[in-house]
Amino acid sequence: MKITSSIKTYEVLFMDYEKFIDEYYSNGDIIVLDERFNLDILEDKKSIKIKSTEDNKEYNYISNIISEIISNGFKKNNKLFAIGGGVIQDITGFISSILYRGVEWYFLPTTLLSQGDSCIGGKTSINFGSYKNQIGNFYPPTKVCIDIIFLETLPEKEIYSGLGEMLHYFIFSSEKDLIIYDKLLEDRNYYKLIKNSLEIKKSVIEIDELETGIRKLFNYGHTFGHAIESITNYTIPHGIAVAHGMKISNFISMSKGFLDYENYIKINSVIEKIIKNYTLPPFDLNDYFELLKKDKKNSIGVIKPILIEECGELFQYEFTYDSDLLPLLKKYFEL
Repeated sequence: MKITSSIKTYEVLFMDYEKFIDEYYSNGDIIVLDERFNLDILEDKKSIKIKSTEDNKEYNYISNIISEIISNGFKKNNKLFAIGGGVIQDITGFISSILYRGVEWYFLPTTLLSQGDSCIGGKTSINFGSYKNQIGNFYPPTKVCIDIIFLETLPEKEIYSGLGEMLHYFIFSSEKDLIIYDKLLEDRNYYKLIKNSLEIKKSVIEIDELETGIRKLFNYGHTFGHAIESITNYTIPHGIAVAHGMKISNFISMSKGFLDYENYIKINSVIEKIIKNYTLPPFDLNDYFELLKKDKKNSIGVIKPILIEECGELFQYEFTYDSDLLPLLKKYFEL
């Protein structure tokens, strides 16, 4: 699968990760990886292990990694390899974009969420102090290697996080694709789920890479989901929080007359398969509303979630702070 980008055309390869490293690693390259991985193939290669936490995705911490990379003799013509999930991806992608004004990087995603979503699209985001994902840019890897063997050791919660994140692409696409997702979910066919998810995302990012138009619709579920992550102190994984966020969007869409009851039930029946074992803890709804106001996609005085009319028909809606959004949220959480 080739992705056309204004920065460069890059490639997604479905292959054995050891063969990938053997083929593309050269002397002088450095591998940045999640500290949980002890891979025999890396024994004779330069590597930097990082604890994959949000705290380590912070600007000041990343400067230490850059220092270590440079002190290892890394040059402009060398490559960085990233082995891990979204945190490792963001750290390595960001460093690659600024080091020597840009160096090549290769990505081996190890989580279902990063394999089925974030590995393409080119976004890099890091934290600045307590401000999450406020620094970043668009800088895709040269090659992505997807090997589903990494999924065999993932905790169930991380599998469902990936399933929840991928689901929003299928709902964005069409009712037909939602039916396909439901069948692949039942069969636990991760290979086809990943491939189909990336194909849907590819079709959009190639025409709206910098998220100025249709790509904004991929934020379906994310405005409400990001606030859920924050208010639960990230005990709810991203993709599961997004699935909850999609359900909230659906309720608001139905309440405002955009989504009919039949489609509401149909779409939610699939979402429930992701969130049924991951109910939300109690939290203060006013605090939640304050977090919604801080979503980086908003403009001053306006909250801008993605709502839905049916599968394949999503749109951005603007709520002012004194609109009916908070009463609708209260109604949803009382159900």
